[in-house]
Amino acid sequence: MAVSENNADSIRNRLLAFIAVILGVTALRYGYSFLMPAFVAAFIIAAAWPLRDWFCERLPSTVLAYAATILTLFLLMLAFFGIVFFSLGRVAMSLADNQESFRTLYDRLMEYANAHNIPVPFLSDDESSGYDRLATMARSFLAALYAVVTYLGLISVIVILGFPEVPALARRVSQQYREGREELFETAAAIASSFRSYLLMTLIASLITGVCSTLLSFAFGLELALTWGVLNFMLNFVPVVGNIIGIIPPALYAVVQFGGWQMPLAIFVAFGLMQIIISNFAYPWLQSKGVSLPAVIIVLSLLFWSWCWGMVGSLFAVPLTTMSLIILWHFDASRREARIVSGDKIDEEAQNKKGEQD
Repeated sequence: MAVSENNADSIRNRLLAFIAVILGVTALRYGYSFLMPAFVAAFIIAAAWPLRDWFCERLPSTVLAYAATILTLFLLMLAFFGIVFFSLGRVAMSLADNQESFRTLYDRLMEYANAHNIPVPFLSDDESSGYDRLATMARSFLAALYAVVTYLGLISVIVILGFPEVPALARRVSQQYREGREELFETAAAIASSFRSYLLMTLIASLITGVCSTLLSFAFGLELALTWGVLNFMLNFVPVVGNIIGIIPPALYAVVQFGGWQMPLAIFVAFGLMQIIISNFAYPWLQSKGVSLPAVIIVLSLLFWSWCWGMVGSLFAVPLTTMSLIILWHFDASRREARIVSGDKIDEEAQNKKGEQD
């Protein structure tokens, strides 16, 4: 009798867990307008918190430390927005100035595809509309980038207002959750640490990619060299897929600039080798210094979070997945699943943090 009751409880708990997962995914999918800005703001605050501590040690008051931290973040965001808008503007101007060249290139590709019976996506029965469709897709992509950058203005406001509230929130949580507050604070600290590790790791890898892309463009005499560097710098924040996409625009532009196929092929191979070297040597070394996930988990998380939150989800796929795994690890009922997904990495880091605290 007791065995059957245990089986019934186990089945009930699994069904409840399944329902909770479905409801959670639904909330993530349709709560984008609220959850995305809140998460990104929390990510920025967690990443910038050491900067606040640094200012607190060197300035006479906490108010001045907060003001200096927010001012620094504002200047960094302003510089980032300026670089993004400048690069997008250069690409848009280049598309407009070389419209006929791009159309000629497109027509040549279509002739080759039709001659060899190669199916081409987005090409309807009216072949003349194919280029227009691709141009519309490019404009839509640029508009989506502008929308994301504009949305970051709201996130900036949340960061400015929320940054000084973190200590007060910690005190209120400590007062209300006396029994489990240590576990709660430990989980929050682990998540914040993983955010900072991921951001630093990705930032260094992106800088290496951007600088190498710019130098390669200069070496080949490719126009918009700085733009291709900035493009690859930004795309490197999108795991796996961004590295592949970053190779294509410089190679296509080389066809328009140089003509023929030798120089575009050389640029394509050079950018591809650069990405392979960085992905197989620099990036794994940087991953060993922070939170690393299996490649298949990164790709699956990229697909899931892109489906949930679009472009922003693809940018934050790794920290979002890492955060979820850390939370799962801190519960006995789900610790086994966290270990299955992440291996021993999350477990090792948690044990190291406990050892440091002891």
